[in-house]
Amino acid sequence: MAKVNGIQNEIKESALDLIGNTPIVALDRLHPGPGRILAKCEFMNPGASIKCRSSLHMINKAIEKGLLKPGQSVLEVTSGNQGCGLAVVCSVMGHPLTVTMSMGNSAQRAIHMEALGAKCVRVPQVEGTYGNVTLADVKAAEKEGLRLAEEIGAYYVNQFNNEDNANSHYCTTGPEIWRQTGHRVDAFVATVGTAGTFTGSSRFLKEKNPNIQCYVVEPEGSQPIRGCAITKPLHLLQGSGYGCVPNLFNFETMDGTLSVTDEEASKYMKLIGEKEGLYVGYTSGANVAAAVKLLNSGTLPEDAWVVTLLNDSGLKYTPVPESLSGNSNNANSD
Repeated sequence: MAKVNGIQNEIKESALDLIGNTPIVALDRLHPGPGRILAKCEFMNPGASIKCRSSLHMINKAIEKGLLKPGQSVLEVTSGNQGCGLAVVCSVMGHPLTVTMSMGNSAQRAIHMEALGAKCVRVPQVEGTYGNVTLADVKAAEKEGLRLAEEIGAYYVNQFNNEDNANSHYCTTGPEIWRQTGHRVDAFVATVGTAGTFTGSSRFLKEKNPNIQCYVVEPEGSQPIRGCAITKPLHLLQGSGYGCVPNLFNFETMDGTLSVTDEEASKYMKLIGEKEGLYVGYTSGANVAAAVKLLNSGTLPEDAWVVTLLNDSGLKYTPVPESLSGNSNNANSD
């Protein structure tokens, strides 16, 4: 903000100033009780997901540390949302961006990234199907990404192993939740992909109040954090539940896990739209389904407030024609 003719205005300098400080909305129509579900509207970030936060933080820290030079290319392996967030940041900051992404991830994400000037290389799946991405599929995208990073001399963001991923949520998401709820949080519930969101947010919240219960949400049949064998590697929760414990995950801030089926995630994704007027993605549906389960379980007080996240927009998942469905063996950019 700046003053013009002595009058304060509310003009933002760039899209980077639109990242974070997303509102929290009560889902009272969807869940009238017991307790209350409070959902942070991360789809309102300029890249339409929570990953804008970590994108900005990781790029800024890379510049501070001298790892990323002015105008240098950036490369990342993504399921889509991190790529979209990085595309926002890199377009504003002048860094050419290349991302590799499994063909199993929704084509809308590639369209979104390329509309922001990024190059998206879609890598053929190893074992999954369109809309269902496994760890092996991610590893294939990673292999191609590492090859390209070396070829073009790009800075590799490495979200799965970058501590600044988790630190972004310790610095922004956690403090915002604490402030916006008036310091009243009984439980925090979140899906886990890289584990950056859960690890950073739960660490901040636990420091403020060790009694806050922090729960991980995992897809039914793909619950490695709970310690279960993987029986269903294919599921709808794109960007989470990869069938391994992420390197950034911290068990010390976890109080328990909650599992959600594809059917439950889809049901609550639909209910969030029909009851609350918000069109969000599958992991958002899973977060809310898990919050409902937790409140109905009797584990928490009757008047408990459970905070969760609406991770991204449902527009990233709209069904697409067969020609765009990823059932091709071409790993080139769309």
